[in-house]
Amino acid sequence: MKTSAPALGIDFGTSNSAVAWVGADGLAQALAVEGAATTLPTAVFYNTEEGQRHFGRDAMEQYLAGLEGRLMRSLKSVLGSALMQETTAIGDQLVRFQDVVALFLSELAARAEHRLGSRPRRVVLGRPVHFVDDDDKRDRQAEDSLRAAAQSAGFDEVAFQFEPIAAALDYERRIAGESLVLVADIGGGTSDFTVVRLAPGRAGATDRSGDVLATRGVHIGGTDFDQRLNLARVMPALGFGHHGPSGREVPSAMFFELSSWHLIHWVSGPRAVREARALRVNYSDLRLHDRLLHVVGEGQGHRIAETVERAKIAVSLREAETAMALDCIEPGLAIALTPAQLADELGALLARVVACAQDCVRAAGIAPSELHAVYLTGGSSALRPFQAALQAGFAGVPLVEGDLFGGVAAGLAYQARTLYGA
Repeated sequence: MKTSAPALGIDFGTSNSAVAWVGADGLAQALAVEGAATTLPTAVFYNTEEGQRHFGRDAMEQYLAGLEGRLMRSLKSVLGSALMQETTAIGDQLVRFQDVVALFLSELAARAEHRLGSRPRRVVLGRPVHFVDDDDKRDRQAEDSLRAAAQSAGFDEVAFQFEPIAAALDYERRIAGESLVLVADIGGGTSDFTVVRLAPGRAGATDRSGDVLATRGVHIGGTDFDQRLNLARVMPALGFGHHGPSGREVPSAMFFELSSWHLIHWVSGPRAVREARALRVNYSDLRLHDRLLHVVGEGQGHRIAETVERAKIAVSLREAETAMALDCIEPGLAIALTPAQLADELGALLARVVACAQDCVRAAGIAPSELHAVYLTGGSSALRPFQAALQAGFAGVPLVEGDLFGGVAAGLAYQARTLYGA
């Protein structure tokens, strides 16, 4: 359908989303989607007091202010699972997760319309190499669900591109000569890799399949890092790993839900409180159980996860110990996180991510020494332990940091321009 609105590239991310389009000068431009910010946290808050919906940072602020309602985060993690067609209670309504994803995409389109002056109807959406590891059927279901959500959001034409390939298309605009590059896209939910041959003269070509030598992906990302740190450092303060009077550990299912971004919303309400109370017989130290009851009863799971995520970033950036202030659990409670603990707790996950990158290079039929660069994109690629592990796995190959939060959206916008024209 002909429309005056430009085609969009949308990076629908686990933690953050971004939108870009290609201007008259042929360059991708990121759209401001929340104030001056060009990223929007992938979060929806249903304010049941006022019957309103809030998005992004505004959603987080509403939740952290203690307003009555339901916060939904990490929506992308639900794609490919049976949860997509299930409903969750929000106030006096039942809402499908499929409709929550559509609502978020519709909000992105509305904000693009506000900036561009007309409603965009064509889009290229980014997708990980694997929504679901080792399950082609569920992977197709995930893409189909995301396509249906985009169509419900008002997009008439919907196409997809692998996120690391999109990042490569953006990086290609910045190099002077032909390069053989491993693109590492480390997002909130997945780590994706592509070995691709790039050159300024190839930019804009319709068919780039011959330049893509291999793609690989693993379903590990920033939210998995957060979960691991949460379980290791915070959940023991609520009883995770605690042995009760019988000598057996407290059942762990609730702790895993409390530390998983896309499952936290299940650990709230009367049912969750009843389940938490029933665990009391498993505790020797009842103070730990009192903390768990407080967290579940007051719906503090997202606040704890937010604290852990901030600490992870702070320790990585400063390479110094950070204290996680957890007054939301108990006044004065603080738990330290050190660089050594960060590296140790994430070591096994990072080893799997680097192994996936090495497998991608092997699949491309080249030696690591033939790479001109490893190009980093995605917010979690900035983690120092990850970069150290990657550098050890690709000794002598330069690591190049790209636009960590906007590179994929820009590449998707270039792909949209190629597919749909102006």
